[in-house]
Amino acid sequence: MTIKEYVRDKKQKLKEKIDKLSIKPCFAIVQVNDDEASNAYIRGKLKDASEVGIEAKLFKLPSNSTQDDVLKQIDVINKDDTYHGLIVQMPLPKQIDEELIKRSVYYKKDIDGFSPLSWLNACTPSGILHYLKDNNIEIKGKNAVVIGRSNIVGRPMARLLLNESANVTVLHSKTSEDDMRFYVEHADIIVVAVGKKYFLDNRFNYKKSAVIIDVGINRIDGHLYGDVVPNLDVKLQTPVPGGVGLLTRLALLNNLMEAYEDEISNS
Repeated sequence: MTIKEYVRDKKQKLKEKIDKLSIKPCFAIVQVNDDEASNAYIRGKLKDASEVGIEAKLFKLPSNSTQDDVLKQIDVINKDDTYHGLIVQMPLPKQIDEELIKRSVYYKKDIDGFSPLSWLNACTPSGILHYLKDNNIEIKGKNAVVIGRSNIVGRPMARLLLNESANVTVLHSKTSEDDMRFYVEHADIIVVAVGKKYFLDNRFNYKKSAVIIDVGINRIDGHLYGDVVPNLDVKLQTPVPGGVGLLTRLALLNNLMEAYEDEISNS
């Protein structure tokens, strides 16, 4: 089953569940940029929400907004029980402290899972893990390599894999080429999120049974490229585009449903 087919199936089941609800799940998006990648991602989120029967509202603030402007908007949504989830679209303008903004989102509404206080997992790692498990990819006791150590993908991905009893190694920009080769060539599962076109290529001898998850989105001359060269001789390799981005958006919907169910059960 391709990722597109997998996501389509999951969304259909989610729609059937939501159709039976008297109160519809609802989330807000706060955007403070005119970044085209962000615009495209938001369009995708709004489309996903519409397809499954979730209500979503975009609050687009001017890119010259002050930090206080953004905090006030977040505070209004935090206090509004109409919204079960809240997303602040990244990146933010340079005059705004991203970490402060992440922490300002009420933890029970943080469906991105970015805040250190959030009770939900970050969407990209969560989406990847569910995809692996739903496709019966064995994780327990396997050698998992995560390339990249960002707080959005690399670190939480390593933690989730460790929680599944994988042997986890995190590689990064300071890893030597020899060590990179050793760990990559012994890996059963590789998750790469470094933002470099074709960072993984044919210079490595991958296990034929390896699973490679390509998180990279590199926009060059109007085209999208992953962090992994296409068509490596491995068991499974996710495509770019049409891969992890879809899993991330699906995980966002699932996080919203968790936040919604928690709110309803405690109301």
